[in-house]
Order: sequence, then structure tokens, then C-alpha cells
Amino acid sequence: MKAKEIQDLIDFISNSGLAEVKIKTGEFELSIKKNSEVQVVSSTPSAPAPAAAAPAPVAAPAVVPASAPAAKDDTSKYLEIKSPMIGTFYRSPNPESDNFVNVGDDVKAGQTVCIIEAMKLFNEIESEISGKIVKVLVDNATPVEYDQPLFLVDPAG
Repeated sequence: MKAKEIQDLIDFISNSGLAEVKIKTGEFELSIKKNSEVQVVSSTPSAPAPAAAAPAPVAAPAVVPASAPAAKDDTSKYLEIKSPMIGTFYRSPNPESDNFVNVGDDVKAGQTVCIIEAMKLFNEIESEISGKIVKVLVDNATPVEYDQPLFLVDPAG
């Protein structure tokens, strides 16, 4: 299974009444428990020891209030660029390169804003909106969850 297929399966389970799903093939074993963990175990029939991927949390989509009472800035006018998958967030293509985007940069729909590594695959994340980056909400090289806000964008910017 590809990372996108696994993410689609996770989305389906989170929207259904199912609490747990297990899938076994000759190549891998996948166990998904709603609001618990995702475990992926890969093995081939010729290899006796399975290679296990690190469990990744599956949580309900993060809810960020439009404006918290204690917040100094009104963020309700900003749009969020959210993570389409679980993985590790990277702001640049490699450690020696510049960040894809920084605070104050203009971003266009379809422009790459970051990379998320999921299961040893590096996925370029593109902005679905145009505007100005006003805040980066995630630190470089940190884990992110599905639907977690990554950037705040001012569409009027």
C-alpha cells in the first residue's frame, strides 16, 4: 500500500462507525484502531523477521479556535495550510537548502511550502490557497498529525 492509500483508509475509518481494522497480505500487516495508534509491519514471505515502522498516533483532526480569549492577535482572518498526512515536517528540501517559505513570503496556490516524510517517502506539500505567510505553526523536523495546521496565511496579503 502507498502512503496515500493508507491515509485514505484512515480517513474512511475515522468517518465510519468502525473502531478497529486489520489487513494482512503477504507483504505487510496493517492494524488501525480509531483514536489510538496505527501500526505498519512489513515482511516478505522469504524474510522471517518483520520490519516494523514506528507507530504513529491517529487522533481526531486538531481543532484550532479561530480566536482564543487569551490570544493577542486576531487569527480569524487567516487561513490554514494543513497537513494532508501523518509524518515528519521539513521546511526545506535538505539541511543545506533555504526554506520553501518563510514568514512574510507570498505564496500561490500550487506552490510547494514544505515536505512531509511518511514511511520513508518525501511528499511535497503544496498550498491550496494564495496569500502571505504570517506564521509557521510547526518546528522543523517535528512529527505532524493528519489535518494539523502547518502555516497561517493572510489571503488578503
